Amino acid sequence: MTTSLRKWDSDPVLTVEHLTMRFGGLVAVNDLSFSVGRGDITALIGPNGAGKTTVFNCITGFYKPTTGMMSMRPRDGSVHLLERLPDFIVARKAKVARTFQNIRLFSGMTLLENLLVAQHNPLMIASGMTILGVLGIGGYKAKEREAIERARYWLDKIGLSGRADDPAGDLPYGAQRRLEIARAMCTGPDLLCLDEPAAGLNPRESAELNSLLLSIREQDGTSILLIEHDMSVVMGISDHVVVLEYGTKIADGTPTETRNDPRVIAAYLGVDDEEVEEIEHELDEVTGSEGGRA
Repeated sequence: MTTSLRKWDSDPVLTVEHLTMRFGGLVAVNDLSFSVGRGDITALIGPNGAGKTTVFNCITGFYKPTTGMMSMRPRDGSVHLLERLPDFIVARKAKVARTFQNIRLFSGMTLLENLLVAQHNPLMIASGMTILGVLGIGGYKAKEREAIERARYWLDKIGLSGRADDPAGDLPYGAQRRLEIARAMCTGPDLLCLDEPAAGLNPRESAELNSLLLSIREQDGTSILLIEHDMSVVMGISDHVVVLEYGTKIADGTPTETRNDPRVIAAYLGVDDEEVEEIEHELDEVTGSEGGRA
């Protein structure tokens, strides 16, 4: 990907500027700036404790940052400053949806019901806050049909349409992960934030996840920001990778650029700062020898 084609520079759906989050004397995120390109899959990676989930919590309104600005630009052309909005407005108006590290499905409800819960707000508005829904008049019936159609679309997309009436808790782990992503997509987001979606998945399930996320980007036009430790997922599907260490950005670029960055290698290997130059020198030697063979 050439610089001129980098959507995170030319057409960002989300721009984070100088984000800092402090908890007392602890600086969890330190002066972080990055963008998510419209239609891109952007990975936010780093060792444990790097501040990745804290960034997600700031973007989605669970935390109010100490300083900084986060601008979300949905497809309707509006601009929302996320640091000023409560979490439910971030989801409803700014069109940002998320999943969590731990699965948070309603295990006793059916798969279909879980996806209808995600569409609770538009259904409540159409029902006149229950009165029109009880009477079955107004636009509620049409809205209800639309919600069911959307839910069935996503069940089909994740390969679970045959289990629509089964309890969500009866699904295997990988299927529950996919259902959680489908539930987030039922809110109609322009930005989907996924917190370690491949955690606990076997290789086959990880491959299915990759296919689903690529389909969400290409067929549904939704931008994706994900936190992930599975490098096969990150390097396999990401357009853009941002790397954090101790709350500070140390790399920002394409998967190839970040994979070869000596600071990233040092962060993941846990080496001291003085060893970074040695790693960089070794990388240069490897690159030079590969160029000589070519």
